Amino acid sequence: MALRRKLWVDFWGELSKGQRFYSSKFDLKKLRPMIMKRIENRAKDYPIRDMVPVAREVLKARALLIRGVSTLIKVFPVQACKFCPEVFIGEKGHLIQTCRGFRRRAKNRVHEWISGRLDDILVPVEAFHLRKMFQPVIEHNQRFDFERVPAVVELCWQAGADPTDEDLHLNTRNSDGIVGGVHGVESLSPEDLTVVANGTLKAWETLRSGVQRLSLVYPVKVCEHCSEVHVGPSGHKARLCGVFKYESWRGTHFWKKAGVDDLVPPKIVWHRRPQDPPVLLDEGRGYYGHAPAVVDLCTKAGVVPPTKYFTMIKVLGRSEPVGSEH
Repeated sequence: MALRRKLWVDFWGELSKGQRFYSSKFDLKKLRPMIMKRIENRAKDYPIRDMVPVAREVLKARALLIRGVSTLIKVFPVQACKFCPEVFIGEKGHLIQTCRGFRRRAKNRVHEWISGRLDDILVPVEAFHLRKMFQPVIEHNQRFDFERVPAVVELCWQAGADPTDEDLHLNTRNSDGIVGGVHGVESLSPEDLTVVANGTLKAWETLRSGVQRLSLVYPVKVCEHCSEVHVGPSGHKARLCGVFKYESWRGTHFWKKAGVDDLVPPKIVWHRRPQDPPVLLDEGRGYYGHAPAVVDLCTKAGVVPPTKYFTMIKVLGRSEPVGSEH
């Protein structure tokens, strides 16, 4: 035992040579004024002047996107599953057995389709509106004191853009309330619909690229366990997650850095190609392609999708196994 103790002392002595050990004790009350001063000084650097045009462009693209999609879905029907978030763009829904259903409902069943809406294509993502970027963290009992606005609008707001009342109230909850859309959609020619779809697709790409640029400069966070988004240097403390059963709705969010898909969800759907059957079958699910819902909707109006989506869509792929019979 003595020999083992001596070997350990000699080993620790060699390991600790040339190293300094610091005490972990510190007085937070003395550090707090310094921390608050650094936060105030950091706030002076925002908003960044060069990013203001990007924020304004994002707001403009968002408005054009919502109006464009609300116009196109009046011509090209959207199907939404009654029991899960699945969406399909077409006269009839597909027969692919991917319905996740409710908790007690059997999995991998055929979807039950109902008419879809605007928010089935453009998934709404909201966040708390901060009075200023570097403000105290929102506590749970303060959650009703702050307005909920679209997360993209809040990001642009903090980036120096000045959203109008229309930007704040222009949401994807209901396509009937969209102001400034195309009137008399049913009478539009195929060429006119293609023009609308082209503008919609460009707005989609502009929105996503702009949000990605802004999120590299301004802090945006998303919960690891749910879709809650917070635009600001630190997440809020509203206990709304509910990821753990024992916490129910009183769960605290676990924050991580958000990406463009968290603020502008792509909503991936099955894409029907010219070589595919009129109704997509479960037997060919390994051969069919996918596309973001906005891209798929625009292709229905005759727009050629960007080349970066060709792999996802499987443009030249087969539609079903060779020799299969239906």
